[in-house]
Amino acid sequence: MFKGSIVALATPFLNGKVDEQRLGELVEFHIANGTHAIVSCGTTGESATMSHDEDMRVTEFVIKKVNKRIPVIAGTGSNNTSEALDLTAAAKKNGADGALIVVPYYNKPTQEGMYQHYKKIAETVDIPIILYNVPGRTGVGMQPETAIRLSKIPGIVAIKEASGTVDNAMQIIKSAPEFTVLSGDDGITFPMMALGAKGVISVAANVIPDKVSKLCEFMLAGNYTEGRKLHYECLDLFNAMFYESNPIPVKAALHLMGMVGSEVRLPLTNMRPENLERLRIVMQKVGIKC
Repeated sequence: MFKGSIVALATPFLNGKVDEQRLGELVEFHIANGTHAIVSCGTTGESATMSHDEDMRVTEFVIKKVNKRIPVIAGTGSNNTSEALDLTAAAKKNGADGALIVVPYYNKPTQEGMYQHYKKIAETVDIPIILYNVPGRTGVGMQPETAIRLSKIPGIVAIKEASGTVDNAMQIIKSAPEFTVLSGDDGITFPMMALGAKGVISVAANVIPDKVSKLCEFMLAGNYTEGRKLHYECLDLFNAMFYESNPIPVKAALHLMGMVGSEVRLPLTNMRPENLERLRIVMQKVGIKC
């Protein structure tokens, strides 16, 4: 259901509020440049700094702006199952095509707790669900065995694997070949897709949507030679997106491109000048005017 280049869309702010004008322009930029689907209110969208009302408003806005041209997946995760249920139900009501739900953070549930969390949401809200495993953010990781077990629940259709290793992905693909695995890290999209993943939920696609979508298309078509070439062409930029905590660098890159303001919300801060200059140099090397 979900494959290719799926952008984790940045959320532009202006004077402390969501800049809907620029948000709409970003949506059009992605559709024009071949992005296959959009995630609203994920980590890169600064959902952790937004209220739930803002989350729901941004998702509703993106859905209306996209107008069914490509799928829209809403970030609806929480460390509170009841809260995640409410956010997922709201996304369903607003017309989202799927929900990206992060492993509950901070309270560090057991594998059984994770299973019951997702099972409850899947049984309550009729929407395609993408699991999101990112232990660097959540403090605890989903084991492949848990993902495989969850893959058998109707409505749970995919996993964003952002553990930083291909090992988990390989185990899931081997044991649940019909379950969609998506890379959660741009830098390992090429090897993960070579092993059977179907795409990436991408940070870098915010600034090079055409290249990330083409990379995914090459890999889905089995054209590994061209995919490898594009991977190495973009690798420095993939790494540059993490010079500082995501989404600080991608917000800075979009600002350098004249597409959004530089504003991020505390406790995030603007990029340090020396890292901003490093980022500018890498962007210019891949042909981005900035």
